[in-house]
Amino acid sequence: MVGQSPLGPGEGRAAVLLQPFVHQVGGHTSMLSYDEHTVCKPLVSQELSFYESLPLAMRQFTPQYKGIVSVHLKKDSLGNLTLIASPGLGQPDNCGRLDSAGGDPAVTLWHKCKWAASASSEHGLVKWSHSQVTKTFKDSCPGKMLLRTDLQYHTDSLLEDANGKQPERKSYNPWGLHCHRQHLNRISSKHNENKLQQFLLLENVVSKYSYPCILDLKMGTRQHGDDASEEKKARHIKKCEQSTSASLGVRICGMQVYQADTGHFLCKDKYFGRKLSPEGFRQTLRQFLCNGNQLRTDLLEPIIQRLKALLSVIRKQSSYRFYSSSLLIIYDGQEHKESVDHHLPFPKTHGTNPSRVDVRMIDFAHTTFKGSKSNPNPTPHDGPDHGYIFGLENLIKILQSLSEGK
Repeated sequence: MVGQSPLGPGEGRAAVLLQPFVHQVGGHTSMLSYDEHTVCKPLVSQELSFYESLPLAMRQFTPQYKGIVSVHLKKDSLGNLTLIASPGLGQPDNCGRLDSAGGDPAVTLWHKCKWAASASSEHGLVKWSHSQVTKTFKDSCPGKMLLRTDLQYHTDSLLEDANGKQPERKSYNPWGLHCHRQHLNRISSKHNENKLQQFLLLENVVSKYSYPCILDLKMGTRQHGDDASEEKKARHIKKCEQSTSASLGVRICGMQVYQADTGHFLCKDKYFGRKLSPEGFRQTLRQFLCNGNQLRTDLLEPIIQRLKALLSVIRKQSSYRFYSSSLLIIYDGQEHKESVDHHLPFPKTHGTNPSRVDVRMIDFAHTTFKGSKSNPNPTPHDGPDHGYIFGLENLIKILQSLSEGK
């Protein structure tokens, strides 16, 4: 969204209201929606180094890197926190390019810290009311029914009920709002208003889907980076040992799946995923492919083929270790036939088009490889990432067993 910039003359000509990315299902870093096809996230040098030296064979399995924006924190008279981005400001010449992101190079990113429905902005930009969040979600999921959900995010809302089940989300996935608010709290306590920060601009890999069903999988048997402290290392090792990361090389970090029978998204979070046994992991994979009416068996083979293609590529990447990275499996929750029957807008992907499913690697802040610009002398690793390969192989086996009706 474009609004009137509060900046002084010559400081900027346009303002883009950056909203929390409503389809963020996992992770802890705030993902923000820059435009329909672009998201952004705080820059980590190790992740930037990965994108800048990305092997050609891996590009079809990662988001497109679109450039960098510089950001500084501001606070308005009502106490709302805002992030002002100025692409190219104080950056090397190769930064600030937007590629297909478009828009004026002077960009204002507005972040509202107050989620209450009564929150307002002195600049007349969008209010963080419940109606606005649901409108945003409707815009990204045309034709979707929404039920009222309290806008204020409560940390206990992700816990299971007395029967050990997580409630179905009646509206947007709250995880992105949770990450966004935590991020604002962190930077407001650490940085003054003039402190420049940099954000990565990346392809929004779900923008082509009308009803994006997303499974976020933490891959590999090891999650800590080479630079992790002993305390952090021990913490991550414990999480892996107590979850399917150790037994399968993969665990669920988040999920949203469109339920065609109710018109809602069913959401699960990382806390749910950590508790799963191997059999529970398998049942949740099945649930991810169930639209409330039937199991989408038509999607199994395209997903398996895409995972096999990724496996072939990963096996050839010597020295790479994708510690703490995630793998997204994506498909459109609205089937072609259903769209015709209900006179809803055509899904952007349907039929035999292989792009109706997608598999993408994300989150490379702890990825290490020989020749990394951010770490010229990384811990030497030979050969491919066997922990990641172990996870991919098990994932494929489980999906194949579902395909065979086992």
